Amino acid sequence: MRVLVTGGAGFIGSNLVDRLLVEDHTVDVVDDLSSGSLANLADARAEPDHRFKFHQMDIRDPAIVDLFKRREYEAVFHLAAQIDVRLSVEDPVLDAMLNVIGSLNVLEGARAAGTKKVVFATSGGTIYGHIEPEDLPVSESHPMHPLSPYGVSKKAVVDYLYAYRELHQIEYTALALANVYGPRQDPHGEAGVVAIFANRFMGGEECWIYGDGEQTRDFVYVDDVVDAFVRAAERGSGLLLNIGRGVEVSVNQLYRAMAAVAGIDEDPVYKPPRPGELERSAVDPARAKIHLGWEPWTDLDSGVKATYDWFTASA
Repeated sequence: MRVLVTGGAGFIGSNLVDRLLVEDHTVDVVDDLSSGSLANLADARAEPDHRFKFHQMDIRDPAIVDLFKRREYEAVFHLAAQIDVRLSVEDPVLDAMLNVIGSLNVLEGARAAGTKKVVFATSGGTIYGHIEPEDLPVSESHPMHPLSPYGVSKKAVVDYLYAYRELHQIEYTALALANVYGPRQDPHGEAGVVAIFANRFMGGEECWIYGDGEQTRDFVYVDDVVDAFVRAAERGSGLLLNIGRGVEVSVNQLYRAMAAVAGIDEDPVYKPPRPGELERSAVDPARAKIHLGWEPWTDLDSGVKATYDWFTASA
């Protein structure tokens, strides 16, 4: 199958590209390299059968429609996005241009090329908005009232996917991702806390925790997430599906697990809480098990060790 991965030079995207090539698909990547890196695609670019092609493009560029026409993708995995929640609050227009207009260009390309399926990466941590503790882990039936422009843009694209399915018969699956971590995650900028801790441990720097560290997240390993994307190319059409472990892990628990792997015996430094940060978060993956045959298999200790080993090997 000839497929396109937008944002394929990024953390999740590049891991997905490697998996797709292993499964003998022909894979194109579109990425503007604003946050992704060609280094993440080193294995893909060395693929001996020339089944990989890279296009440095911004998804806001209408020329992406012509690319779809030329390459005739059967499926597209749409991961390219502006992912910084705080930036979306500061500049909601930029966020909408990248996440909404950019996604519409991708959908228009899919329509022009007769693409059969779009698998979209949305955000399990933002699209639902405020969640009462008794509703955790949150299911897909929970009302969606996102509290950031980023969450609004991700919800809007799911609505567009539904409309394109009804109007143009393009199938879709939207995957609402929990807090994904693993090899290739960028420890700088709007990065995941696992990558940040790993980088600081390696540099002998103190780790900061904002607030009391009892805030929770649903940490899911990147290989498990990639498996969900691959399955969604053939299953789960017309659905929003949560992709996470459904387990709340506090930042303090995460720190202790990572410190043990790194052989660190120092306490973190606690800083004042950041305004607007969610206190608790977890998504219920039961629906994905039904419709994708998917469930996570990597426990936190194993995933943290694999991630830290990758960071140390790449240093």
